[in-house]
Amino acid sequence: MTAIVAPIVAFIVVVLALAIVAKTVRIVPQARARNVERFGRYRKTLQPGMNFIIPMVDRVKPLIDLREQVVSFKGQPVITEDNLVVLIDTVLFFSVTDPRAADYEIVDYIQAIEQITATMLRSVIGSMDLEETLTSRDKINNMLRGVLDEASGKWGIRVTRVEIKAIDPPKSVVDAMEKQMRAEREKRAAILTAEGVRQSRILTAEGEKQSSILRAEGERQSQILRAEGQAQAIGTVFQAVHRNNADAKVLAYQYLQTLPQLAQSEGNTFWVIPSEVTTALKTLSGAFGGDSAGQPAVPTGPGPAADPTPAALTDGASAAVVDVGAGQPDPAANGDPAAAVDAAGDGDLTMAEQAVAEQQARAHEELAHVEEEVAAVQREAGQFGPHQPA
Repeated sequence: MTAIVAPIVAFIVVVLALAIVAKTVRIVPQARARNVERFGRYRKTLQPGMNFIIPMVDRVKPLIDLREQVVSFKGQPVITEDNLVVLIDTVLFFSVTDPRAADYEIVDYIQAIEQITATMLRSVIGSMDLEETLTSRDKINNMLRGVLDEASGKWGIRVTRVEIKAIDPPKSVVDAMEKQMRAEREKRAAILTAEGVRQSRILTAEGEKQSSILRAEGERQSQILRAEGQAQAIGTVFQAVHRNNADAKVLAYQYLQTLPQLAQSEGNTFWVIPSEVTTALKTLSGAFGGDSAGQPAVPTGPGPAADPTPAALTDGASAAVVDVGAGQPDPAANGDPAAAVDAAGDGDLTMAEQAVAEQQARAHEELAHVEEEVAAVQREAGQFGPHQPA
């Protein structure tokens, strides 16, 4: 019997020893802390690692987390300065710095932090209107953090950060704010559109101005170059004429070459022919049967005849005036005896003489036109001395 009881007693003693050892050793995880009470009074705070206590004498309280914690508080109704009720959601970041104070100075530090946060929100938001509340989140966060950190310091709590998560105004205010923002955006859009149109018109006007300036500069340069080219051409021609000592026939031929261009103008009905031109044309008129003095032969006898030389070719006249609008010059009015005789019907001409007379009349009419056009050329060029009207 004794042999059986001894092993049982030994087993019980071992179990009791293990239980006592288990109650004596306490292992605390990292970033945790546990307070120890001895006979109901605070004894010490167990640090992370292995700790020893006296069983049945020391009582170990629950773990206290020393890491930073995040607590989100639901919307708190707050009245702004302009009497609008808004709901504000906050997020709080804190950590326990003194496990003893957090355990013995306050019953529930999380609830205490929530209540003090709501109180401070009412105090801070009550001094702001809605517009300032919506645009001053950083200011509110800093004010709340300072007050909470100061109030929770004696609880062994350090508030690291406070954030306003949401501010919910009443629905009517939200609708009014949306209308206001829509009107503001439409205003900015209209202003930007007007600025764009204004800038576009300014750039268009600047482009047209530059284009007009460049076009005018081009036309001016073109006219200058054209005038210089004409001046050089005229100078070259006159130098060649004077250098080669051209006679009157060559000059008359040059006049005839330029007259078709003048004849294209339909508005010219009056020309002044200088005496120098008539002198040059006398030589040319001799080719149509004139005498050695430069005057054309006048047929005698009856029959129609025309004055071979117009009034512009008479000697001693400095210039002749021809009125084209009034018709051809009257040969009888120039004092030509042969023309007067032919007009009166005195004398008879043979058919050959009449044909020659008609040809001479046509030639002198053409010369009259030539002299008129040459006068216009001389008036424009101004190269043959002063003009004297008849």
